[in-house]
Amino acid sequence: MQSQTKRRLTAQQLDALLRESAGTGCRLEAELTDGWFNTAYRVLLDDGRPAIVKLAPPAEVPVLRYERGIMNTEAMVYRRVGADPAGIPMPELLFAGDDFLAISVLEGTPWDTVSDVLPATAQSALRHELGRITARLHSLKTEDGSFGYPAPESGLSAPDWRGAFTAMVEAILDDAARWESPLGISPADVRTLVAEGGYALDEVTEPRLVHFDLWPGNVFVDGSGARVTGLIDHERAFWGDPAAELISLAFGGDTGPGSELVTGYTEAGGQLGSGPALQHRLALYRLYLGLILVVECGPRGYDTERLAHCRGTLDGWVSDLRELG
Repeated sequence: MQSQTKRRLTAQQLDALLRESAGTGCRLEAELTDGWFNTAYRVLLDDGRPAIVKLAPPAEVPVLRYERGIMNTEAMVYRRVGADPAGIPMPELLFAGDDFLAISVLEGTPWDTVSDVLPATAQSALRHELGRITARLHSLKTEDGSFGYPAPESGLSAPDWRGAFTAMVEAILDDAARWESPLGISPADVRTLVAEGGYALDEVTEPRLVHFDLWPGNVFVDGSGARVTGLIDHERAFWGDPAAELISLAFGGDTGPGSELVTGYTEAGGQLGSGPALQHRLALYRLYLGLILVVECGPRGYDTERLAHCRGTLDGWVSDLRELG
């Protein structure tokens, strides 16, 4: 995917970056073009290990407020899981700097690239396994008890979930004003919808690690579709409500109470809540994601077709939230 946020290096520049920062060189094998934000390269390190190198956008390129410092967020997730894996499959962090990281290469392939050829039984089993893995991911707790985005550069954290989520929404509204994004809803109406859901947000009292981007492209499975081999792209993670994970997971299939995914999740000890308050929170999280999808079209330079698609998604989610009210 082409995006104005991507920073591209030549093979020589990439080799020099690793030599200076990590003490090892590399040979460039290919650019991985599926990503939407960072640049990613597959390389062969001097010691023979294959690796993926991810580059943050250039410092002078504008990004959304919540995206400030997110490369360090991804490195933090790898470190936390590496210290206490708890059965969460993901790449190993090999090296990390302020504007890059290098991770090991996962076995398998992104789920979205093989979903059309996998039988229904395999898809069902994978959803069940993904639910169990997600529950283990949500067992990770923040060290200081705060909610919101981990990177201090964003300034989007608070001691309670309502405060953090409200700040997250305010930040994307500020970005929308900066980029003159055609939201189709006024900032005042967005604030009203969030305030009306405050009672539901207040039910979340313990921050857990939420990936918030677990669509099938970020879930690797083995060649036969028999198992999940790893989760990738953790840079958009935040400390918050585990139920928010259902928003991106829904892009891969059913996330309802009786679904294979939720069954696996609860079997592994995960708790999502229930009732009208849960449904209200889920609608708020869809609103937040919909705002992001529209606003990011500005700094990334996406075309009008992509913008129209994102606007349609946001319009639908706003209508759903209003119906709850």
